[in-house]
Amino acid sequence: MIQGSKATYRIRPQARLCWLLLAGGFLALWPIQRAIDRNSEGLGVHTETLYFSSGRALRDLSLGHAGLLADIYWTRAVQYFGRKRIAHARRFDFLAHLLRITTELDPHLLMAYRFGAIFLAEKPPEGAGEPEQALQLVRRGIVANPSYWRFWQDLGFIYYWDLKNYKMAARAFKTGSQQPGALIWMKAMAATVSAQGGGFQTSRLLWSEIYRQAETETVRRSALAHLAALRADQDIRELNALVVRFRKEEGKKPDSLENLVQAGYLKGIPLDPSGVPYVLGADGKITVGPHSKIDRNLLFESAYQPRAHPQMAKRR
Repeated sequence: MIQGSKATYRIRPQARLCWLLLAGGFLALWPIQRAIDRNSEGLGVHTETLYFSSGRALRDLSLGHAGLLADIYWTRAVQYFGRKRIAHARRFDFLAHLLRITTELDPHLLMAYRFGAIFLAEKPPEGAGEPEQALQLVRRGIVANPSYWRFWQDLGFIYYWDLKNYKMAARAFKTGSQQPGALIWMKAMAATVSAQGGGFQTSRLLWSEIYRQAETETVRRSALAHLAALRADQDIRELNALVVRFRKEEGKKPDSLENLVQAGYLKGIPLDPSGVPYVLGADGKITVGPHSKIDRNLLFESAYQPRAHPQMAKRR
């Protein structure tokens, strides 16, 4: 009924009943949903991805919004990887699956290939420890984006650092150097890796190039950290050789580096790249001092396994 400028609405009994039933239905659903959430706690992205095995099928169903879906799946892949790393997980079962769906939805999403390859190649708990899966991802990127030469660079890094396959690494760098727009150092990298394999000089060259072409401060810091670890590794090997020589020539074990200085094997106590003196450990081997800023996780593997290729990242 309408009177003057004011409207008075009379709700029919049938409508009132419908509203009551609807509200009651929502209230009834709340405890059911809570129970479902409790039972599926921890599954997170897992449960949903089980329903979709093909990014191409999703693209056909996207009604022209495949790019948006790709962004959503890429975000989910990053979140999934982040949660796993925070939890120090040893398995990343759905990572390759999410990355495949992402790149099938948008074959030209370059960051998904490059960052995703890092996520897959890193050893647990830093990553999935699946360098072969990383290779597959990068190869799909090459097929979908043949003019993007940096995928060959990424391929070479995976072969070099994660698979220790220096022949394939050299081949990847060489092929990449022949692509339009490729930087000249790719050709030099192919020759160096082919000739020297996994040596110190090769790793130093790789990390020096990464530093020079770094696009962010994080990448620069990572490259500098690896270069410092390489320098420390080489220093430690040379100092350990002096310790062995001292034992043979002096007929006793040195108690500290001071003994080597006093005997004329060293002019002074050597400093690591962070400016902290090296020390002689209880096991009779040289190591960085307790206050050193050198990342110990990179020592003794840095020449062969520099982690997280930052130029792909996130990579490092």
